[in-house]
Amino acid sequence: MTAKPDETTVAAWIALARAGRLTMAGIEARLKAAELPPLSWYDALWELEKAGECGLRPFELEKALLFEQYNLSRLADRLVAAGLVERGACPEDKRGLKLKISAEGRRLRREMWEVYAQAIQVVVGERLNTAEAETLASLLKKLE
Repeated sequence: MTAKPDETTVAAWIALARAGRLTMAGIEARLKAAELPPLSWYDALWELEKAGECGLRPFELEKALLFEQYNLSRLADRLVAAGLVERGACPEDKRGLKLKISAEGRRLRREMWEVYAQAIQVVVGERLNTAEAETLASLLKKLE
């Protein structure tokens, strides 16, 4: 492929990358200031909470995550060690395991959401009106 992006496409890419980095940094900073774990913990806890009592196998959790996790096994180990997630046998595959959120994990996820929701409002909601947010969401979905 020899086609190269035009200047407008490059400018869009730069703005997208910069906006993503800055908004994520703003959210992470607010979680840290509240003495809460990083956003990757919230992401995993939320997906496990949505899965309910069935839980998720590690590869299922990895596919469901909003943010890319380069070492899911290390994240899972930390969540288990903190008492937020439980490992259990997988009924469908005796060699596999399932991850399930604990009651403490649900509690922490709700606590984190209070800060996370406010952070989303500050870094995105206060900068875009409803129509702009709808347009941005629609445009970004084209890149999925």
